[in-house]
Amino acid sequence: MVYTCQRRSILQLFEDKPRLNVCAPMVRYSKGAFREVIRDYNVDIAYTPMILADVFKASEFARHDYTTNDTDCPVVVQFAAHDPIDLAHAAQIVAPFADGIDLNCGCPQKWAYKEKIGAYLSDRPETVREMVRAVKAAAGGTPCSVKIRKHPTDARMTIELVRRAQMMGVDWITVHGRTRHQKSTEPVDYDIIRLVKESVSVPVLANGGIFSLADAETMYSQTGVDGVMSARGLLKNPAFFAGHEHTPIECVEKYVGRALAYGTPTPILHHHIMYMMESQMSAVERRSFNCLTSTPAILDHLYHNYGIQCT
Repeated sequence: MVYTCQRRSILQLFEDKPRLNVCAPMVRYSKGAFREVIRDYNVDIAYTPMILADVFKASEFARHDYTTNDTDCPVVVQFAAHDPIDLAHAAQIVAPFADGIDLNCGCPQKWAYKEKIGAYLSDRPETVREMVRAVKAAAGGTPCSVKIRKHPTDARMTIELVRRAQMMGVDWITVHGRTRHQKSTEPVDYDIIRLVKESVSVPVLANGGIFSLADAETMYSQTGVDGVMSARGLLKNPAFFAGHEHTPIECVEKYVGRALAYGTPTPILHHHIMYMMESQMSAVERRSFNCLTSTPAILDHLYHNYGIQCT
């Protein structure tokens, strides 16, 4: 982990800018190369993929999976944990190399629920309170946040969760407007997001259904939040916060260049490009691109079809 840039205070960003654009934590995808690119297109804060706190604190090999540098700021490291001690140790290790530490209380995956992390914590506000307390004590002043989902059956549990977190000094809260049982194609519940915003005094970010500036504007008008967080929207178009309706070719070229510099594995490189370019590819080209299995083949395709040169 390398960190030499002058930190940009996330809390100061909330003070200075009434509407923040945020890249969500995405398993495999919100890594260094991608985070660098989206910062060129009006993204204010970027999150790492979710990291298991117990593995991170115990394994030096696991810690090497998080890399950062002097252009990657502000960056929020997101941990999943069920034990406050594990989380505190992980937070203490990463704090010098991060601008914020987030506790994942919303991952909907069944394996995560069985491990008592992510959305499992939505029914356990007292546990969340203790984990926020642990991070605040261990992280040496690095801001701390929580990311939650709408409770599947009881809005009061959602509000109890965020109030307990605020009591222990959480610095901001992100709320996803769907339950862990809902599909990503189902509508976001603006009412629960607005209720969270009205129930706490710390800044609130809204997550879910943000694919365009129009989507962001609707979220603001419906909820009054302090910022919006996008995941799939940024995968499809890393430049939409800068007003681009489709991924510009220069954005693809930037990503490929940085991905090569980072040594990004071929499957991740392929997936990113497919997400970015799918809407601009014909059905025939999509089939052809999906058959590519090596980085040189991907680079050759981009050169011959789009004039993108990366070495």
